[in-house]
Amino acid sequence: MKSKLYLPVLGALLLTLMSACSSKMGELSSDYFTVTPQVLEAQAGKVPATINGKFPEKYFNKKAIVEVTPVLRWEGGEAKGQSATFQGEKVEGNDQTISYKMGGSYTMKTSFDYVPEMAKSELYLEFKATIGKKTVEIPAVKVADGVISTSEMVEQTLETATPALGNDAFQRIIKEKRDANIMFLIQQANVRASELKNAQAFTDEAKNVNESVNKKITNIEISAYASPDGGLDLNTGLAEKRRDNTEKALGKQLKKAEIDAQVLADYTAEDWEGFQELVSKSNIQDKELILRVLSMYSDPEQREQEIKNISTVYSTLADEILPQLRRSRLTLNYEIIGKSDDELSNLAKNDPSKLNIEELLYAATLTNDPAQQEAIYKTATKQFPNDYRAYNNLGKLAYQKGDYTAAESYLKKAASLKDAPEINMNLGLIALKKGDAAAAESYLGKAAGAEGLNEALGNLYIEQGQYEKAVASFGDAKTNSAALAQILAKNYNKARTTLDGVQNADAYTDYLKAVLAARTNNPSGVMANLKKAVAANPSLGKKAASDLEFAKYFTNSDFMSIVK
Repeated sequence: MKSKLYLPVLGALLLTLMSACSSKMGELSSDYFTVTPQVLEAQAGKVPATINGKFPEKYFNKKAIVEVTPVLRWEGGEAKGQSATFQGEKVEGNDQTISYKMGGSYTMKTSFDYVPEMAKSELYLEFKATIGKKTVEIPAVKVADGVISTSEMVEQTLETATPALGNDAFQRIIKEKRDANIMFLIQQANVRASELKNAQAFTDEAKNVNESVNKKITNIEISAYASPDGGLDLNTGLAEKRRDNTEKALGKQLKKAEIDAQVLADYTAEDWEGFQELVSKSNIQDKELILRVLSMYSDPEQREQEIKNISTVYSTLADEILPQLRRSRLTLNYEIIGKSDDELSNLAKNDPSKLNIEELLYAATLTNDPAQQEAIYKTATKQFPNDYRAYNNLGKLAYQKGDYTAAESYLKKAASLKDAPEINMNLGLIALKKGDAAAAESYLGKAAGAEGLNEALGNLYIEQGQYEKAVASFGDAKTNSAALAQILAKNYNKARTTLDGVQNADAYTDYLKAVLAARTNNPSGVMANLKKAVAANPSLGKKAASDLEFAKYFTNSDFMSIVK
């Protein structure tokens, strides 16, 4: 994993010069150098170091030019940092001048791009020195060991990250309703024969629902109204009679149809709400003036009088609006009951063509077998090729199986159908696995609302070396990645709680416990947890053997028997 960082040059140099006029330059001692950190550590794909050096008095030849290069060496390879050049007092140039008489102290910085081979490495300073035209040999000096690479374990902890699912919208019980109206003449409450036909059509629909195997009537509502013209007492009595007559007429039809359903009947004396709705949707003259009157006055009689005062439109209201308010509204409330879990599972396996996309996606959640889930999602992509969720979920399964190439392919297909938050989050995880933190940051920036986004961001922050920010992002999550962030941030108590709470603990959980034990000076914890980790994943023995987290145990017989 690599990320671009500012790379100033670090190095320090101590030249032991036998005399100001001598052309010989003595061997350098590591005692004159201190390195921070003492054991190098990978951070955000880099290995930074600060090297402090002291130049003693009367050691740097006045005519000397010395180029210093920090080099990180390991078996089979090395990496060089940027060189720095120093010059004596009699050298004409722009490099840093070292006093022969006074000597001096220096701070230099360097950084290396991390590669796994650096886990067992050493930091040297190499020198290229000349006095005049003569080359002077100065042996390289070892100044530090390296590299603790615990931060790079994010590659492994990412394997147990949870990609976001494209969720179904399946509802087993869907609430529905159907409405019908029985209309009345002005100041009349009798149900006319012509309106009984509307009631009969409503009853027939209720009968169909009642006899359906997957539908159930909740109740039937009767809401009777009077229009807001006329006195309040008159309208109250009129609306009440309309309710009673409607309930009686409908009750007869329901009884004949053998529908035993709860009937809830009520009335509204003056339907000002319905009046306002009809006026607002109309194109009648002075519509805005009428609506203002309604907003200005709450008293029903004052409202009526003010509207009647608008003589230019009242006749239109009487002809077009008020007749629509003289009614009883019939409402059939019922539920559509979906297929059972067993039915869905059986159909998904044997006859998926009978399922809609929501049912298929939900059926996949009824099994914990990834192979069955994959089969259902593949069926969904064939039956509903324009729905992104099945492709996203196939990408999720492939990621969890460790097939990141297939995962990326599925997710790119999903992204071609819709730019959804869960797709972007999952592509962000893929980018992290590929070591592309910049692409991951871009994807995750478009994943707001995706389930599990904080976990994905926590992994990104580890990758970027922002450990405190990673800890905050993970919150109280009990995952390997969360524990890794806490260890790197030196929040050891929280890391211990997190590791103890990981539900599906694996070899890396135990390895992190061993690292934590090493950092908190718990030898028995190191041995016990490392033993479990290596037993579950033998390759971790080789890792531990060169992991400088365990440097103080390298000669321990118990440790050696575990990692051999």
